Amino acid sequence: MRHRTVLSIMVVLCGFSETLCWSEDSPVVRVGSKAFTESVVLGEIIEHLISDAGGKPEHLAELGGTQICWKALLAGDIDCYVEYTGTIQQEILTGESIRGDESMRDALALRKVVMSRHLGFNNTYALGMPEDLAEKWKIRTISDLAACPELPRLKMRFSDEFLERADGWRGLRKEYGFPEVAERGIDHSLAYRGLQTGSHHVTDVFTTDAEIRLYHIRVLEDDRGYFPLYHAVMLTRSDLSERAPKVAESLLRLEHQVDNSTMIDLNAKAKLDRIDESRVAAEFLRDRLRLNVTLAGDGRAARLQRSAFRMLDNLLQHLLLVVISLAAAIVVAVPLGVIAYCRPRLGKVILNTVGIVQTLPAMAVLVFTIPILGLGALPAIFALFLYSLLPIVRNTYTGLSNIPENLKESAIVLGLSSSARLRLIELPLASTSILAGIRTAAVINVGTATIGALVGAGGFGQPILTGIRLDDFGLILQGAIPAALLAVGVQAAFGLAENWLVPAGLRFKAN
Repeated sequence: MRHRTVLSIMVVLCGFSETLCWSEDSPVVRVGSKAFTESVVLGEIIEHLISDAGGKPEHLAELGGTQICWKALLAGDIDCYVEYTGTIQQEILTGESIRGDESMRDALALRKVVMSRHLGFNNTYALGMPEDLAEKWKIRTISDLAACPELPRLKMRFSDEFLERADGWRGLRKEYGFPEVAERGIDHSLAYRGLQTGSHHVTDVFTTDAEIRLYHIRVLEDDRGYFPLYHAVMLTRSDLSERAPKVAESLLRLEHQVDNSTMIDLNAKAKLDRIDESRVAAEFLRDRLRLNVTLAGDGRAARLQRSAFRMLDNLLQHLLLVVISLAAAIVVAVPLGVIAYCRPRLGKVILNTVGIVQTLPAMAVLVFTIPILGLGALPAIFALFLYSLLPIVRNTYTGLSNIPENLKESAIVLGLSSSARLRLIELPLASTSILAGIRTAAVINVGTATIGALVGAGGFGQPILTGIRLDDFGLILQGAIPAALLAVGVQAAFGLAENWLVPAGLRFKAN
């Protein structure tokens, strides 16, 4: 009975209560998508196909980059997602001798992954710049850009993944002989707006991006053929055909159904016309595959109801991430701070270690923990736990170390043992500093918890991430404002907690 109660609470907190309407016999099939519009639209199309085949779909959208989706697929946290052949060759099967699709399929099969045939479009990387600027300097190819006399003055901003990929900027710069230029990272969703405003002049683009037409971007010809072909394919776990054979068969219906022009139109509807990706996917399936896809109502009342539910869902998910990670950090960090105080030599090691942990990039922590913890709340909670350690450990150590020596001597004169002095005298005296460290960690967690959306943990990071992707300032505010208010509320809550956690005399002294 207790197990069922806990399970029910977690269902509500994680926002999966809508799955209860499905039959228990319906196989659960999880589809992932990366954090750009095309991948999300394709994920929604696959979700509808799963539902049409009698499966229970779960779409874990906007999961960040290639490595997050790939590792989630291997770990079994998702069952399928859309990838690109060039990415598979350069980023997933790195170092392997791959010649053609069959060779690629054989290599993936060894990892228990099935690759479909091409979906129908080739979304290759390219470099883009404003049409008027390219025309002014007679730049039509990447070679023209590399030889342009104005190159030192051009600002280049590339997506973070493109900067680091084997088939990205590093290899391209070497192939075309680019000199050292001031290139920096930027979110792909913001790159086009930067070209429009003139904050930079060159960026990486996908050839099916709808913004190319909207912002009048010239796509530079890859005259040396550096970029491989990026045919869209579906990667599926090999055990899906056993668990859900009808679903696996239904997914094959998408092969050769989406050409470049169709994909550009789908991207434009979602990104430029602001049509919900689920509706874009449903309309495509109705027109192309003659599927009767049923969607929720689109009236004003229905939209407000869905918006309110999402807001509550995001709040619960965000609180879940913050509360659990902070509680775990308190249990671990306070004792570590005490040990650092009681054992000075060991204390230096502890303080240096938690200081180093604080410098670890959040994305690196998430990617490395996915094979162990999977997708969802756990990797996000673990990352937040790590980032909470430093302020609590440091404040605990500092609070204990700054206790006046005469007070310590008085406790010794009273005949108290070291453990009694710590429990009855030193920890109460250091409580103000310890609580300040916990409060700092809590506020940091509220803001940092937004990264959880990159691994399917939800929270207020989800509308922020979607808003950035869709260039929708309203959606960004739906995540940013509640997160800021929550941080203020946490700050105020700790102020109230101080009234009964900190001895009265110390509160008076602190004020």
